[in-house]
Amino acid sequence: MSSTSFTMRQLLEAGVHFGHHTRRWNPKMKDYIFGVRNNTHILDLRQSVPLLHRALEAIREVTASGGRVLLVGTKRQAAEKIADTAQKTGQYFVNHRWLGGMLTNWKTISISIKRLKDLDERLAGETQGLTKKELLNLTRERDKLERALGGIREMGGLPDILFIIDTNKEQLAIQEANKLGIPIVAILNSNSDPEGVQFPVPGNDDAMRAISLYCDLVGNAVFTGLEAEMVASGADLGEAEIAPVELGIEEIAETVVDESGKEESKQSVVNEVNASESSNEASSPELVSSEDDAKEPDQQSETQSAMASDEVSHEEVGEKKSTTDRETLEPGKVEEKKPAKKTAKKTGSTAKKTTPKKKVAKEEEK
Repeated sequence: MSSTSFTMRQLLEAGVHFGHHTRRWNPKMKDYIFGVRNNTHILDLRQSVPLLHRALEAIREVTASGGRVLLVGTKRQAAEKIADTAQKTGQYFVNHRWLGGMLTNWKTISISIKRLKDLDERLAGETQGLTKKELLNLTRERDKLERALGGIREMGGLPDILFIIDTNKEQLAIQEANKLGIPIVAILNSNSDPEGVQFPVPGNDDAMRAISLYCDLVGNAVFTGLEAEMVASGADLGEAEIAPVELGIEEIAETVVDESGKEESKQSVVNEVNASESSNEASSPELVSSEDDAKEPDQQSETQSAMASDEVSHEEVGEKKSTTDRETLEPGKVEEKKPAKKTAKKTGSTAKKTTPKKKVAKEEEK
């Protein structure tokens, strides 16, 4: 199947075969170690391939039966990828810190989840009646619960299977799952303890490429399980809403169904439609020519009226130009009159100057 298909070359390229230093090994992993190179244990991929395939099939069967998968990876290298895979597949995750009693004390955990939802609703609504300190305390409490329980807030019950990266870091989760009989799929490095793990997969649990490969394979297994569940429930996966497509005449003729429910060939209808289309095409040139002939006198009258309007507009423009010329000439006339006034003033001044001489002459005569 495509969900569990992978090759040994992919595992080699991702560095799945690299273990830890020989000083850090766990003797319980002796059966899964191929050898030693440069004081580093090399894991046996000949066992990793079938074991990984078996683990992916277990995850697929759980999701196909409507079960829930919980992905656990709190280490720095795995936290982001674990959350991304769980969100894409609609499953659940813990990537910050495993709280004691997260599985065995589910009733208390569900109360904390309810508190988280209430805080979200309260902070999303009106907060005008709260002081800054109260608002800050509520926000901090909400963020703390979100980090710890945000990945399982919608789980609604105990998971049906766990997928764990780095069993040494997640020993508490393994112990709680074993108490409740929940199966575990875990990646085991050369320093891990395989006890308590129902589906062990020998492989590197530190390399980013290896962790990404594990998460991608688990995500594909979940998707195929969900598809199998839909098929089992009777849903048609191939049925989808398709936009209506315009069919040709031949296709319409082939798919026409009469009232009795039987399909009939409507080739005669096709012939009639084709004949009508050809007759329309033949008659269309005549209609166009007749319309053009009818429009010719109207076009002539329109051109004559346009010419007459052009002449009227030319005359109006000429009259406007003559009026503007007259208005421009009037300031010139005023300028010509101004020198005459100046001469008159000069003559008046001379006449005034001559008057005293006449008075002197009259006095002498007396």
